[in-house]
Amino acid sequence: MSDKGIEWLKGLEGSVKVNGKHVIYDDATKKPVNPNEPLPKGATIGYGHLVKPGEDFTNGITERQAIALLRSDIATAERAVQDNITAQISQAQYDALVSLAYNIGASGFKNSTVVKYINNPDFHSSVYSDLESAWKAWNRSQGKVSNGLINRRQNEWNLYKRGIY
Repeated sequence: MSDKGIEWLKGLEGSVKVNGKHVIYDDATKKPVNPNEPLPKGATIGYGHLVKPGEDFTNGITERQAIALLRSDIATAERAVQDNITAQISQAQYDALVSLAYNIGASGFKNSTVVKYINNPDFHSSVYSDLESAWKAWNRSQGKVSNGLINRRQNEWNLYKRGIY
C-alpha cells in the first residue's frame, strides 16, 4: 500500500488517543476501554488493530507503534489482493482493494464477488448487478447494516473508481 494509501486508511480506521498516546478502545463505540475492566469483543488499538490474547497495551502506544501495527496488519490484506487480483489495476485501485480486504478479511475478499467482477469483465452475478453494488454490499457489522461501513465503502469506492484519496 502506498504511503498516501496508509494516510488515507488511517483516516478511515480512526483511533483513540488519551494524553497523546493511542489507547485500547471499543471498536463499536470508539470509546476508550477502562484499564481495570475486561476487554470487550472488538477491543482495538491504533488504527484498527484488534487486540489479540496475550498482547498488552495497558500503557498505550506511540504513533510510530500504531503505524507499525497497521503496516503489519495490512500485510495479509496486501497478499490477498496480490494473490487474487489478476487484472491490471492502478495504485489507487490497489490501495482501495487493500482497505476492503483489510476490513472484510482475506478469505472474505478472496471469495468475494468483487474479485470476480474485477478479474472478469464478462462476469455477471445474479445477486449484484455490477462491481459497485458487490463492493457496497459489505456494509454489515454483527449482522446489522452499519452507517460507518456504508461510509467506508463509499470512500473506498471513490478511491477505486476516481482515485480520490
